[in-house]
Order: sequence, then C-alpha cells, then structure tokens
Amino acid sequence: MQKLVALAILGLVAFATSAQSESLVIALVGDSTVTDEKGWGRAFAASLGDNATVLNFAAGGRSAKSFLDEGRLPAVLAAKPDYVFIQFGHNGQPGKGAYRETDPDGNYRDFLVTYIEAFRAIGAEPIIISSVARRRFDESGHIRSTLGPWANAAETVAREQGVAFIDLHNRSIELHERIGHEASMAFNPAPNDVTHFNETGAAEIAALVIAELRRLKHPLASLTPAQTL
Repeated sequence: MQKLVALAILGLVAFATSAQSESLVIALVGDSTVTDEKGWGRAFAASLGDNATVLNFAAGGRSAKSFLDEGRLPAVLAAKPDYVFIQFGHNGQPGKGAYRETDPDGNYRDFLVTYIEAFRAIGAEPIIISSVARRRFDESGHIRSTLGPWANAAETVAREQGVAFIDLHNRSIELHERIGHEASMAFNPAPNDVTHFNETGAAEIAALVIAELRRLKHPLASLTPAQTL
C-alpha cells in the first residue's frame, strides 16, 4: 500500500512538473534580427520544443523607441509571459530616422529601463540581449561592427538593473571571425543581406543565445537539450 501511495505521489509530481513546463511562456521583443521570418526567433523556439511556448513580438524595422511609440508593448504585457528577451540596437543607429534613432549614452538606456520595469510589474523576468553583429568583414578577416555603443549600453543597463544579460554582439563576432567570411556568407538569406539569417544562420545564432543561458546557469537553459548547442 505504501509503495502504491509513493508511486502515486511521484506521478503527481511528474504531472505537475510537466504542466508547469507546458505553461511556461517566453516572449521575444526586438527588431527583424529576432523575428521568425528573418531572425533567430523561430530557431530558438524550435530548440525548446514542447518545453515552453515562445511568442515572438519582434517586428522588422523597429527600434527600442519606435516599438514603444507604436504601442506594441501592451500586447506583450497582455500575453503574461514568464520571461521576456529584449534585443534592439540596429534601427536605433544614425540614419534610421528621428522616429527610430536612439542615443546609446542617453535615451536608449532609458527605453531599456522602461521595458524592464514594465515586464517586472507583471511578474515577468526580463532578459537583455545585445545586438547581433552584422557580417561585415575587413581585409584582415575581422568583423567591422558599428553596434558596439548600443551593445555596451545594453550590458550596462542589465548590470545596473540586476537582470540577466546575453552578450550576443560579442559572441556573434567571435563566431563569424572563427568560421570566416565564406562560411558567414552562407548565413545570408539573400546575396548581399549580411544582417538577417536563413535557416542555417538562424540556428547558429539561436545556439549562441542558448549557450549564453547555459553560461549564466539560467533556469531556462535546462529546457534545451545539450545536443542543440
């Protein structure tokens, strides 16, 4: 009888754990490099399998400023996510238009804090991600990135606010410099598109995000099988 009771309890615990995993909701907020169509979002969701529901709110052409100004945040909040990944920077750079441009030493940081506070207010855990690097090489085989100031600002805000930080900017630079120009160009969804990703590129970038979660020993890392790295 005691053995049957113990087995029943184990079964209930397993069911509760499974139900908790199935109900876990992760939201993605960002620009086109995070979307399912041209970014790493779909590949990241696939790596989690049935362990979580990933809702991708990222939108092409948006910056940390325009995403808010267009009123896109309420939909993310209404989804009541448990975790929210936040990655901007590309469209905040000079030349993108006043309605999108952000100052990495000024309002870009303020916008990131706005996201953090909004998600914390609904009980979600925000995770800040620095901008994934564009695949632009110099003659010596190194990536020429202009996104450093935004990446550094993201790290500073994450540290000051006490939230997890995924350094996708530097990890992606390291990846491209390691595999070289020819292999990096195999990530292009179109011949001259060195910003976005085809399926191969998206899977590689998603793997970097997961590797960073593991490095941080973040609870979400346990949802992904080690062989996906």
